[in-house]
Amino acid sequence: MNQYLDIRKRTEEICAPLKHEDYNAQVVLHASPATWQLGHTTWFFEEFILTKYVQGYERFRDNCAFLFNSYYNNVGERTERDKRGEIDFSMKEVYAYRRYVDENIQQLLSTKFPVEIAGLLDIGMNHEQQHQELLITDLKFMLSQLKPDGCYKEGGSLVRSRNTEGGWISIEEGIYEIGFDGKGFCYDNELARHKVYLQHFEISNALVTNGEFIKFIEAGGYEDFNLWLDDGWSWVQKERISSPLYWKNVGRKWHHFTLGGLKMIDPNDILCHVSFYETAAFAEWKGMRLPTEFEWEIASAQFKWGERWEWTNSAYLPYPNFNKAPGAIGEYNGKFMINQMVLRGGSAATSPNHSRNTYRNFFHPHFQWQFSGIRLVKRVRSKDKE
Repeated sequence: MNQYLDIRKRTEEICAPLKHEDYNAQVVLHASPATWQLGHTTWFFEEFILTKYVQGYERFRDNCAFLFNSYYNNVGERTERDKRGEIDFSMKEVYAYRRYVDENIQQLLSTKFPVEIAGLLDIGMNHEQQHQELLITDLKFMLSQLKPDGCYKEGGSLVRSRNTEGGWISIEEGIYEIGFDGKGFCYDNELARHKVYLQHFEISNALVTNGEFIKFIEAGGYEDFNLWLDDGWSWVQKERISSPLYWKNVGRKWHHFTLGGLKMIDPNDILCHVSFYETAAFAEWKGMRLPTEFEWEIASAQFKWGERWEWTNSAYLPYPNFNKAPGAIGEYNGKFMINQMVLRGGSAATSPNHSRNTYRNFFHPHFQWQFSGIRLVKRVRSKDKE
């Protein structure tokens, strides 16, 4: 009970610094407004627990499923994604909705409830923690577009972090086990645990810094098509990309939007807000490569992680013997296993107790708005094998 209430409280604490007009602002398709996310995370508990297991439960409003369903086709029709900022839910009403569902969940948990509810509650809480990070990333993008200085709150920056170690970690050739194995919660895409063969590799103990990436920019990295994957080069040309997200060159000095406003970039801080395409191009420029998600998982026991989501060179695909759950819950991960890349680790925006080294995050390769960074692996060339 306490864990549930603590997670629900944190979501509202993230929204506390917002002004009234910020709640329904949606400036791009992939960044949902705060009101919708507050409602969606509430609807999840209502839809998958209360309506199924509480006899005679009355929905807060009849159209909540239409307004707050994200992508669950099994549940039914839903509002279009680019219209989430136009739903007829006020800030006051969405908080009333949250209180209504929380009261009903608390009442349910005070009774002898079916054992399967515990599993659904775990999914719901972890789902809300995912949206807590999305709230932060989506709010940052919205504020950067609509507010002069992009400020969320004073001292709110989450990108002021540095590497504490350097050098390289050597991982021996061998057969390793991958995937979640143990007690506690995990998502279905972390299962089933299986063996993989890895050749010897050396992975960086540190993430790429702002200063290192500035050298890439100054060397013409965004103008050299030889460095880019074909899709990435098309993206750079079409979208006129010339720097990581939120970067601006002001008076020949690099600045970036942070949750604490516009700040000068510290070259020693860890790089943030880069796409997979930029990550791959930078690795090519350095004569290196990105780790696979399996290399990352095995090596992660030996380096510090959690400041940035780290792009890997692995497509988001099912593990051997992966099985989707029946019905709407089965839509949670499995149907997205196409045209996306895996990120590992976590970030400064990730909710407490929501990280593990088997966690498989995934996004399309052009997205920059997550707190993402770069860890490199030494490339083995043919002459090195001789």
